[in-house]
Amino acid sequence: MPFHTVCREDELPVGKMKTFAAGDEKMVVYHLEDGFFATQTSCTHMFAPLSRGKIVDGCKVQCPLHRARFDIRTGEVLDWANFPPGIQLLNVVRGEKALKTWKVSVKDGNVRVKVD
Repeated sequence: MPFHTVCREDELPVGKMKTFAAGDEKMVVYHLEDGFFATQTSCTHMFAPLSRGKIVDGCKVQCPLHRARFDIRTGEVLDWANFPPGIQLLNVVRGEKALKTWKVSVKDGNVRVKVD
């Protein structure tokens, strides 16, 4: 399982995220106060692009479509889709599902993602 360099450490400031490709995978890489993390690019609810969402509370990504929130570090669902009112009816069909995550490391100033 090789590591793939996606960017230089100084290219992604703290509090920002950006989409990258590593091997055959596309992912969003986040730079949080405690390091770099990577998740799949789309929300598991209705597949909206998470790169259009926002980082909230320093460690969560909020989907731009229905406001589902995920822990960036683990991919865990913290709040399932809740906007606009009534979207909860769709949640019966689209049950909660965590984001896929990848291990990220920094070596010699390079941000690297371990891809299976």
